[in-house]
Amino acid sequence: MIQKFISVILIFSMSCTGQSSLQEKVVQDGTLIVQTTADYSEISSEVNVDDGQFNTTNQGWIIFDLNVPQAGRYQVKIYGSSHSDATVYLEDYVDNKEARHYKITGQVSFNKNLGYALIDGSPLNIGAHKIKLHIKGAAIIHKITFTLMSVYESSPQTYTQRMGDADWSMVWSDEFNGTEIDISKWVFDVGNWGWGNEEIQYYTKADRKNARVKEGNLIIEALKDAQTNSWTSARLTTRGKVSFLYGKIEFRARVPEKKGYWAAGWMLGDSYVDEGSWPYCGEIDILENVGYEIQPLSGDGIAHLSVHTPAYYFKRNNQITSTTLVKDMVGSFHTYTMEWSPNGMKGLIDGVASYTYDKTANDLEWPFNKAHNLIINLAMGGNWGGAQGIDPDLTSQKLIIDYVRVFEKR
Repeated sequence: MIQKFISVILIFSMSCTGQSSLQEKVVQDGTLIVQTTADYSEISSEVNVDDGQFNTTNQGWIIFDLNVPQAGRYQVKIYGSSHSDATVYLEDYVDNKEARHYKITGQVSFNKNLGYALIDGSPLNIGAHKIKLHIKGAAIIHKITFTLMSVYESSPQTYTQRMGDADWSMVWSDEFNGTEIDISKWVFDVGNWGWGNEEIQYYTKADRKNARVKEGNLIIEALKDAQTNSWTSARLTTRGKVSFLYGKIEFRARVPEKKGYWAAGWMLGDSYVDEGSWPYCGEIDILENVGYEIQPLSGDGIAHLSVHTPAYYFKRNNQITSTTLVKDMVGSFHTYTMEWSPNGMKGLIDGVASYTYDKTANDLEWPFNKAHNLIINLAMGGNWGGAQGIDPDLTSQKLIIDYVRVFEKR
């Protein structure tokens, strides 16, 4: 099937009335198919309009309306220039009722050679968005473009596990016994938009340097480029292939060892399309671990099991979570499990119960009656993994997965 690309081009210009406006165009297969005009909603007092450009000497912001024609992941180019180290980022849903801060790009600098700041993979749902461009430092902004990289796809197949009284029976797994990642089961998430947590890595697609199968294991490796000091890594998901509702979900894994990483085996509601979907879609964290909690001599570490819901999540600082000391978390494989029934969650580490979630009163507490997809990723930096910095001597970190399994009780 031929992929059709859509570009949304926002050109800042002067209207005939003297008020600045955004000329929005949608191009498909190189052909202009939609053209609209939308005035910016607000502009901060720190931003000046001069010859159709937005200028700031210190900081400022511009709010504009964007009508997205296709849900998916977008490449964002913010065209402009700066004689200093000015940075920019985009915030979506600035009019949301909860006053949440939905970043859809990381804070990035202008590439002086290219003349724009570049971000890959920003998630945008179809329809109207009120977006805020934040500018920090002295900069001139010319235009912004959004180019569709991949269309949002929900999972065509859902496994619904029975939760009876019989013994556990496996219904799905990846044992990673081949020589290649099984693309009938996994999709690569791509980009460097920050992933909602200001992470710094670029997730690559099917690059064996970052994700490969070897000797019965999946190896996800984060690598630092010696020339640019930038990081690449990998994030695999079953979204678009298969999702799961209830059951026992297990990751058997060895985590990295140095300060700066954030390793995870988890589940995200299949209804996630962009940042406005979360946490309403639900999130189930089965294995989470950060590098600064690893003991350097013993390799012991802390495993975090959590769920996130509209009623309980980390941005409210009331998430229901557990922290468990795991001996030799770095040197040995350990099994991280969540038993998910219609009545609650039970988390285990190496078969020992360590977590319970039983809030099921309403959809705000319990968005877990809908299918979730599996995700495995290794992030660098960000709000949690980078909270105590990144080891300056670090050039590589590896998350090693022995298997992922899903069970039911007949």
